[in-house]
Amino acid sequence: MSEDLLHAGVSLADKAVRTVAVYLTVAVLLRIAGKRGIAQLNNFDFVVMLLMSNVVQNAIIGPDNSLVGGLAGVVILVAFNAVVVRFAAEVPMVGKIVEGGPIVLAQDGHYIRSALRRMGLRQADVDVSIQLRGGTSVADTSVVRLEPGGAVLVRLRPEEEPAERGDLAEMRVRLDRIERKLDALAARNGS
Repeated sequence: MSEDLLHAGVSLADKAVRTVAVYLTVAVLLRIAGKRGIAQLNNFDFVVMLLMSNVVQNAIIGPDNSLVGGLAGVVILVAFNAVVVRFAAEVPMVGKIVEGGPIVLAQDGHYIRSALRRMGLRQADVDVSIQLRGGTSVADTSVVRLEPGGAVLVRLRPEEEPAERGDLAEMRVRLDRIERKLDALAARNGS
């Protein structure tokens, strides 16, 4: 039993090559498949992610069922991911290749159907993001974009933007000014 725990079935170099190869392959496949983030996965995407993790497990650890081999695979995977993420953050061109750029899904209150189709998104999915931002429909938007990380950015038309405390405070100051001017006019006309 202790043999299975501590003796790796394959060399560390073999495990490193396997892990990096699987990581890069899965990253490329996910990049090709689309930009939806974890929060926007539908049920089918979730099933694929679960099954994919099981499918690639053997490709990473090989014929190695040892504890040391499994832990080495995890350490290599996390370390390589950290390197890729930091490198993409430091070198904008690499970040653009790894994550891509934003995709405009709607412009000036109208969906761009070809973009929705290309990203595998339904209008209903995007409508939820619009409603969370305070709009009622795509007609209320100036632009809706799918960001590289998978978030949906919604910019409402200025007249559809909800009022904020600063807006209300400014409105109150203006109304006070108008009231004072009206009071002054009434006092002048009344005397």
